[in-house]
Amino acid sequence: MARRGRVELRRIEDRTSRQVRFSKRRSGLFKKAFELSLLCDAEVALLVFSPAGKLYEYSSSCIEGTYDRYQQFAGAGRNLNGGDASSNHDEDPSNIQSRLRDIASWSLQNNADDSDANKLERLEKLLTDALRNTKSKKMLAKQNSSARATASGENSNGPMGQGGGSS
Repeated sequence: MARRGRVELRRIEDRTSRQVRFSKRRSGLFKKAFELSLLCDAEVALLVFSPAGKLYEYSSSCIEGTYDRYQQFAGAGRNLNGGDASSNHDEDPSNIQSRLRDIASWSLQNNADDSDANKLERLEKLLTDALRNTKSKKMLAKQNSSARATASGENSNGPMGQGGGSS
């Protein structure tokens, strides 16, 4: 019988027990994400990487659309906190070419040796955003190529993606 009550949160040393716990907890997490989206009409996206690096995902709608929405929301929040050299509203902030144009424009307008901390901070933000967007597009490309290669493998939408059962 399963033990009830508080569980001491610490790393599980036994590899087999850790994998079993991971699978059960992942299933519960996907179930909760599904319930949240269904009961509250919320847009939910959940990504889980196993210790072995395998991707499991759940999304109540298109995961790319949810991620783009997150990027816009997060970008808008950052733009409110301080002026951003890349705050051109005509271009998609996740567009890598747009980011590179912003970085090139900054370097033409400013000399890093003569720049103050605020200008360098804006450059750092441009570079960090460009790197993050590049990494996410790379992960998406890897995910798409591995999904095509392993079409007969385990469903990466998670065991609870369609609302039932347990594993």
